[in-house]
Amino acid sequence: MALARDQVSGRDAVAVTVIEQTVPELVVGRDLIDRFPSMIRSKVGSGLEAWIKDAASSLIASFAKGIVADKKAITAAIVEPWSNGQTEGQITKLKMIKRQMYGRANLDLLRARLCAA
Repeated sequence: MALARDQVSGRDAVAVTVIEQTVPELVVGRDLIDRFPSMIRSKVGSGLEAWIKDAASSLIASFAKGIVADKKAITAAIVEPWSNGQTEGQITKLKMIKRQMYGRANLDLLRARLCAA
């Protein structure tokens, strides 16, 4: 159900149609899940309230509760022009190298590996 209809084989398309007719809540959930990243990519923060309202009574209500709990940060992530993605990427890279080297060497070797990467 996550793929577009033109990317699904004929037999799978029939199965998806049957599922959609049997469980319409899945269709609503899929549409809400599709709307969320497109709202973030388009940088339109005004749609967040409507999305939360729609999601509160759907299959993804627990996810919507998490969004409500962190609403200021989510709104800032949508409307602000800056991102901390570069910082997060560097931290992830450092943690991966650190885990690979666990118990093998000291900080000098870690520094050499990090600078080489």
